[in-house]
Amino acid sequence: MVVATNLGFPYVGAKRELKKLVESYWSGKTTEAELRQGVEGIQANHWKLQQAQGLEHIPSGDYTLWDRVLDTAHQFGAIPTRYQNIANPLDQYFAMGRGLQKAATETTAKVDVPAMEMKKWFDTNYHFTVPEFEVDQAFTLQNPRAVEQFKTAKALGIHTRPVIVGPVSFLKLGKPVKSGEQFDTLSLLPKVLPLYVELLKQLAEAGAEWVQIDEPVLIFDLDAETKLAFEKAYKTLKASTNLKLLVAAYFGRVENNIYPVKDHVDGLHLDFVRAPEELEKVLPLIGENQILSLGLVDGRNIWINNLEQSIQLAEKAVAALGKERVFVGPSCSLAHSPFSTEFETKIQQANPELFSWLSFSVQKTKEIVVIAKALNEGRDAVKAELAANAAAIESRRTSPQTTNKEVRERVAQIPASAWKRASAFPIRREAQVKKLNLPLYPTTTIGSFPQTKEIRVARQKHNKGELSDADYDAFIKSQMKEVVEFQEKVGLDVLVHGEPERNDMVEHFGHLLYGYDFTQNGWVVSYGSRCVKPPVIFGDVSRRGPMTIDEIKYAQSLTSKPMKGMLTGPVTMMKWAFVRDDIPAKDLCAQVGLALRDEVVDLEAAGIPCIQVDEPAIREGLPIRRADWDAYLEWSVASFRLSTSGISDETQIHTHMCYSDFNDIFDAIVALDADVITIENSKSDEKLLKIFETKQYTNEIGPGLYDIHSPRVPSVEEMKKRFADMLKYIPDELLWANPDCGLKTRQWPETEAALVNLVEVAKYFRSLKAQQA
Repeated sequence: MVVATNLGFPYVGAKRELKKLVESYWSGKTTEAELRQGVEGIQANHWKLQQAQGLEHIPSGDYTLWDRVLDTAHQFGAIPTRYQNIANPLDQYFAMGRGLQKAATETTAKVDVPAMEMKKWFDTNYHFTVPEFEVDQAFTLQNPRAVEQFKTAKALGIHTRPVIVGPVSFLKLGKPVKSGEQFDTLSLLPKVLPLYVELLKQLAEAGAEWVQIDEPVLIFDLDAETKLAFEKAYKTLKASTNLKLLVAAYFGRVENNIYPVKDHVDGLHLDFVRAPEELEKVLPLIGENQILSLGLVDGRNIWINNLEQSIQLAEKAVAALGKERVFVGPSCSLAHSPFSTEFETKIQQANPELFSWLSFSVQKTKEIVVIAKALNEGRDAVKAELAANAAAIESRRTSPQTTNKEVRERVAQIPASAWKRASAFPIRREAQVKKLNLPLYPTTTIGSFPQTKEIRVARQKHNKGELSDADYDAFIKSQMKEVVEFQEKVGLDVLVHGEPERNDMVEHFGHLLYGYDFTQNGWVVSYGSRCVKPPVIFGDVSRRGPMTIDEIKYAQSLTSKPMKGMLTGPVTMMKWAFVRDDIPAKDLCAQVGLALRDEVVDLEAAGIPCIQVDEPAIREGLPIRRADWDAYLEWSVASFRLSTSGISDETQIHTHMCYSDFNDIFDAIVALDADVITIENSKSDEKLLKIFETKQYTNEIGPGLYDIHSPRVPSVEEMKKRFADMLKYIPDELLWANPDCGLKTRQWPETEAALVNLVEVAKYFRSLKAQQA
């Protein structure tokens, strides 16, 4: 019979219970034993829920306290030297993810270690921790969580399918630990494979039958060496165990990458949401004793599945392979989807039609079970479910909520002149230098300042009606005033208003645009314990009215220094939402671009000299396969230019990108034609800067001086060294000093200390330059 299965579940919990547990542990309010007990409770609830839904293969090993790639590095002993003096394994693990800074005591030495680098997880908004490897890396197997979680579930009477990160993806996603060192991390495969064999042995001894091995890099453009590594790895693993091995690839098409693994596994899971066209190509390649697991339910988005379409696709597999050799499941782990729509009472009451279109993780497991039941017992067995689903699908297709004629006509009539600035950068820069009169190496921040408990409480009270509009507005203004005064005291050159009125850089603007709606509990993990609640784009997008003018005008009135208007760019507004999938992405992005263009024009008219339009999502939205890049970059870059081109030369446009492989899209970054770009740099070992040795970037740029995702405060000397490294690649007149990203998640003491150091560094190098002159 067709098996209903899952690849992973939202480990953060129904209401972010895991986030609260680990943050309580970090603050010293919760012991390690209490943390582990709490995690086991979350796991048990999730396993039981999936079992009650009717899933037959329930994952274990997918729960993590920070990140599954970090779990893999830690369990195999790939622990960089800087963390090895941290005795407690759990504290060592968290230090690798978020850094650790502790003063010396009578009994303990000082600890000051930065976090490991983070990168976007393929084209999602999730971040993973990049493993670091030595040329002579030694691996050891210690406390594998897949074994631990399998045993825990087994003790509850639930037989799960353990999930592990595969050896090739683990090595391929890593990097050399030493800056500038060049070696192929896949050369370590012979060293790590015996540990994987031992891991499979432990799982077999614990009683596992199937093991899911996630190898998402199978969707990359792979070279011959990587394909050979896959073949060697799975020949070895298959020969070493009687366990059934299911290799899972997701987020795109595998194409010819299937060949190195197909003969050495018991099953393959592929993403047929992203690549439904691959099914007919793959079916003839499945061996007579192999399973094909169909990723039919979108694990990345929140729309209901078209059950009839999924069943029809699955029927092709059943016809070719038989029911006994087909699994059905989500396209990828449901960890990228919110927990359950049962908490969305506001949408259900205010917009029941929209609510009928939504499906979160719990509902997606039901969809998987319905598809499997239809395949096993026929459509009549799920007649009611299919009828309700078809009605909701048709409702979404025809609803007036999804279409705005005026918006679509405006997009269709965009003039050619609207897609770029009127003058080239050198002309604009001359006008901006005259107007802004900034010093050499100007200092600024990326936008947000700490969102304190006081701010969060005031927002909650205002949302509940416990704080009047007038009182809330006065409170927000007081917070902006404090931030402006702080920046002037520290000595920053281009100021921001701190964004105290914004809960999230996308959600805030979504409330001010037509076509967006908002969940109460639609949380997904971004990195570590950091969760975001993306808005839902369900219809055509346009501006309701001015969005930021009053706040920025007020902030500018408090200072004679230039103030930046702060906006979120069109690609990020789209990519960091649960985006509609019923119109082309480029058309939706142009709609958002026009709405932002109206705001940029209004900010300039209000006297704001600098406007930052952040686009951290451009790189993460890049298609996996390079063959698809050009089309995406053409419309995404054009949408940014559309939003920023309606102003005069003297108004300075900034943009920001964080945790991106900047080098991958360098030409697109140039094409954005922002006057100033700020980028993540502090954990990248100069690799983002090295491209300036071979390619020319003539606009202004601020590579980040320190990592804001860690609570540690880098010293002046540390920042001086990093700034000196920047000057190797970037001309003096183009270089800015700024943090890596916004400061929203930080505390005030560390924020003040870090920015004081940053300004001191800029002043030091200005003085040095003056002496040289």
